[in-house]
Amino acid sequence: MAINKSSNAPSKHLQRFYYSQDEIIEKPFNWKQMLRLFTYMKPYSKSLLPKAIIAVLISTIIRLIIPLFTGVLAIDYAIGGGNYSALMWIVAAVAVLYIIAYFANVLRMRWMNRLGQHVIYDLRHHLFSHVERLSHNFFDKRSAGSILVRILNDVNSLQDLFTNGVINLMMDFIMLLGIVIILFSLSPEFAIAVVIILPIMFFVSTKLRRNIRRAWQGVRLKQSKLNSHLNESIQGIRVTQAYTQEKQNMEFFEGVNTETYGAWQNATQKNAFFRPVVEMSNAVGTVILIVYGTYLYSTGSISTGDLVSFAFFLGMFWEPISRLGQVYNQLLVGMASSERIFEFLDEKPNVPENEHAVAIDMKGRIDFENVEFAYDEKRKALDNISIHATPGETLALVGHTGSGKTTIASLISRFYDATAGSVKIDGIDVKDIELQSLRTQISIVLQDTFIFSGTIMENIRFGNPNASDDEVIDAAKKIGADGFISRMADGYHTEVEERGNILSAGERQLLSFARALLANPRIIILDEATASIDTETEMRIQEALKTLLKGRTAIIIAHRLSTIREADQIIVLDHGHLMERGNHDALMTHRGIYFNLVRSQFQASEA
Repeated sequence: MAINKSSNAPSKHLQRFYYSQDEIIEKPFNWKQMLRLFTYMKPYSKSLLPKAIIAVLISTIIRLIIPLFTGVLAIDYAIGGGNYSALMWIVAAVAVLYIIAYFANVLRMRWMNRLGQHVIYDLRHHLFSHVERLSHNFFDKRSAGSILVRILNDVNSLQDLFTNGVINLMMDFIMLLGIVIILFSLSPEFAIAVVIILPIMFFVSTKLRRNIRRAWQGVRLKQSKLNSHLNESIQGIRVTQAYTQEKQNMEFFEGVNTETYGAWQNATQKNAFFRPVVEMSNAVGTVILIVYGTYLYSTGSISTGDLVSFAFFLGMFWEPISRLGQVYNQLLVGMASSERIFEFLDEKPNVPENEHAVAIDMKGRIDFENVEFAYDEKRKALDNISIHATPGETLALVGHTGSGKTTIASLISRFYDATAGSVKIDGIDVKDIELQSLRTQISIVLQDTFIFSGTIMENIRFGNPNASDDEVIDAAKKIGADGFISRMADGYHTEVEERGNILSAGERQLLSFARALLANPRIIILDEATASIDTETEMRIQEALKTLLKGRTAIIIAHRLSTIREADQIIVLDHGHLMERGNHDALMTHRGIYFNLVRSQFQASEA
């Protein structure tokens, strides 16, 4: 099927909507970057790598010896001297050498494939574990699709480099060095004449480097955009179908797909240009071999065996040269991918762990002291906020969207750091508490709860991986989730797909409650946690929470104000400012912002 290159390119507003923050990284090609990449081979420098190197040396040395056996020994010594018994021994020796070289190559490929797969495994593991430790600010600026491209596509693109490229590079350099030494030992003037074309070829290939590297960077960028669009299209398929935007979405996909196709075409065409340069050089070298070799033979400067050996070595000479071009292309692809990989690996968490951070046995006191926070420089999300919650107290945060409620919850878990002021747990600044210690004692239930692919049992156990089946079931019973789980086909072992599409919104929320409670935290944060639950289910949860939150500090963020009447403290926020503070009765008596919010919700429910 022909590719329609006139497909509509993505419009500017769609580009801004779909495209990630990826850009072509402007860095010159440098070996320090590649050496950093090759450090991932270090763990195998005493096992797989030495074996592969020995196999390479054996096969390369044999390949260098065989032309000498053929030219110097077989033709000049055996045939030229009429010693046919010696010729038979030479033929047998060559056959044995070929067999040894065959097994050496088999072992080389086996060991290098293992080495390459180990390196790719380690690199992907390192990259994923590093990304998991990055702050929320990192994910705020990038789409999930662009991150997936780095971890999957960019790492996979290094596979050829590690399984073949590195060892081929060493093998070809040894081969070229050996050939040059042998050629000059046989006839220096003939060797100079044959290899005189090399500087020209080197000059031409050098000119291609920058363009080829940028072309492969462009491929990675287009792939990232394509993957990002696919990810968002699949995630938002219901919205697309609800607004009948399938045609527009397909047109956009065609535009991105065409751009990706064009980038691949551009990169492969520039790569393909290198091989004809090598072949042309080979043709010129062959002409020199025939013309100048005939002249030297006629003058008696070289023997028949030398001429045959030169012909063998010349054929071998351009083979590694051509392969070096391919390896260089692999290096360029590796460079483009490694730049993108190391950009992530060089990313530092916005909330780095203090070198002297301590683990604490949390009691649950929370103190915000003159806290300020801004996601960007344009406006403050929180402005001079001071809040205090004692252990076991329930504190509710209310206010319009964008008032700063969720930001406060994020600062408690230290997903972000305060711009000014301090956030303290049990009197200790959260910056001085180990992140693992802090977050394992805080459970968060969000409005849009995430359900992982797996069983219901596994999803609840996510809150405490060491919990037994009985503990999981007990948590579900306490939160009121056991009823609907037991009615499912396989009960707690029912498989739920990503995001739990077979479950209702209320059922997913109940699972998230059970998951949070199983973690047995000292602080529980409920961020609009009952927004997706019907009134009857919410009433059951409210009764359960009275018992389950006892002895724990709770931060409740809710638009539905009926859910926070029993809170010890209610904090009213507006555009990052603390406007009112008190319990429900006190704030209703005050007849301020909270009073008006309650009245407006009551009137809306009566309408």
